[in-house]
Amino acid sequence: MDIPSGLRLLIGILISLVLVTSAQSSCSNYIFPNNEVFISCTDLPALQAQLHWNYIASSRIVHIAYKASQTSRGWIAWAINPTGIGMVGSQALVAFQNSNGSMIAYTTPITSSSPSMQPGVLSFKVSNISATYANNEMTIFAMVGPLENGTTVNHVWQAGDSVMNGIPQAHALSGPNIKSMGSINFFS
Repeated sequence: MDIPSGLRLLIGILISLVLVTSAQSSCSNYIFPNNEVFISCTDLPALQAQLHWNYIASSRIVHIAYKASQTSRGWIAWAINPTGIGMVGSQALVAFQNSNGSMIAYTTPITSSSPSMQPGVLSFKVSNISATYANNEMTIFAMVGPLENGTTVNHVWQAGDSVMNGIPQAHALSGPNIKSMGSINFFS
């Protein structure tokens, strides 16, 4: 079957647009506003999120930037679960915008399916935790580790729609929110 040249051109343009749009949304093309550079990244399969990192082998520390689409009223979280798969048992980094417009970022252990989301100490060290909000995206930055159980970890990420009295409220229990977990190797 012979395709007319005009139709071939149109198909070529459409394919190019799809490829350009896909490339623009890829984590590898993201430039952080503070010009921070991360060597590795992955587009996470749920909640319009990305994880960027630098693994420092000599200290077994991971410098992370977890970025997700979010409104100014919501919250985001990224966690490592050192003891299993899923939310319960995970050690989370949480961020949201305070009522005065500043960003709040802290750690909280997730000990049940209805966690308090209050600040708390994790089972591993986290330092230099901070967060930003711009262009309907929240980003958490932190130094995590040393990692005691190797470079492959189970991780979970989340987003919720509201914060009340400085406490993130429950996230949705369906759709992308229940698909936001996986395994990642920081050394690869």
